[in-house]
Amino acid sequence: MRPLDGVTVVSLEHAIAAPFATRQLADLGARVIKIERPGAGDFARGYDERVRGMASHFVWTNRSKESLTLDVKHPEAQAILKRLIVERADVVVQNLAPGAAARLGLAYETLAETKPSIIVCDISGYGKDGPYRDKKAYDLLIQSEAGFLSVTGTDADPVKAGCSIADIAAGMYAYSNILAALLQRQQTGRGQHLDISMLESLVEWMSYPLYYAFAGAAPPPRSGASHATIYPYGPFPAGDGKTVMLGLQNEREWTVFCDKVLLQPELATDARYASNSRRSAARDELRGVIVDVFAQLTAAEVVQRLDDAQIANARVNDMHDVWDHPQLRARKRWRDVESPAGPIPALLPPGFSQSAGEASARMAPVPALGEHTDAILAELGCSAADIADLRAAHAI
Repeated sequence: MRPLDGVTVVSLEHAIAAPFATRQLADLGARVIKIERPGAGDFARGYDERVRGMASHFVWTNRSKESLTLDVKHPEAQAILKRLIVERADVVVQNLAPGAAARLGLAYETLAETKPSIIVCDISGYGKDGPYRDKKAYDLLIQSEAGFLSVTGTDADPVKAGCSIADIAAGMYAYSNILAALLQRQQTGRGQHLDISMLESLVEWMSYPLYYAFAGAAPPPRSGASHATIYPYGPFPAGDGKTVMLGLQNEREWTVFCDKVLLQPELATDARYASNSRRSAARDELRGVIVDVFAQLTAAEVVQRLDDAQIANARVNDMHDVWDHPQLRARKRWRDVESPAGPIPALLPPGFSQSAGEASARMAPVPALGEHTDAILAELGCSAADIADLRAAHAI
């Protein structure tokens, strides 16, 4: 048994935010029926061809789903979609363009008249009301609106996150709110409307910089890969040209770092570095001290000193290093999932283990476009002739 076995999700989704939310519901056992446009499907299918001809974004966010192609503007397809929701769905998720779901009759208020138990999760850039309601929103634009770019990068240039952080934030809040709504429905028998905004999701994640800049105070400066307000905390070069990432969190660690790593215990009591605020203010000078010491050592020797002193550190890995990360390998976190191009590796979702007696994550295939159309329509009572007629009419 998995936690969401027996729960059916119908999702009109594209790109990342909604597909990431629903893929995690599928991980927990939910049946996720993904509605896609005939011919093209989710436009994320066309982002690239890096995974044996399939798109990297799509492979990541769409395993364990069923693909049903419907032209939702076609009257017959609309009727099928509404039947599917009324007869099968516990949850409807959508991240269509602003207003599109309501025009299709998929607003919560409309669906709840027929099915009071339905949970409808709308994911949008800015939410269902307010002056920005109808603005289109993509991940980078929300990173900008939420202030993320203002604290990320270098003094010279702001930098976006290397992954779709605004989409991911919205997907995580959609996922957790849907789980909460399912729990609440067990108590009340009623569904609810969830209004998930990408802006609000990312601003929640920006709350430390917001509070740091409280009441007109200066915001955290952009500081590259170093921490903006804690020092030393960031990348430092070693003598062999490699880079070591390290971080100190408190005065005890600063004392140990001076004694065991820098071999300069007197720095621990130097008034210039007597608190984190002072070290951060003097970071250029202090960086010079650290770099001079590390220049006499290889990266491996620096890491050994840090480990011996129990100072937190990490390798600066690239993507190829992560594929072969020894910790992930030792914990057996990789699995193979099927796809239209054959088996591909996928990370076991965080929190799941494969211990005996525990429910495993559902890690079913990545679907081909429209792969499940005929089977789902047959569930709804459509005959082979009915399906052929729908296909001839380009409704599916």
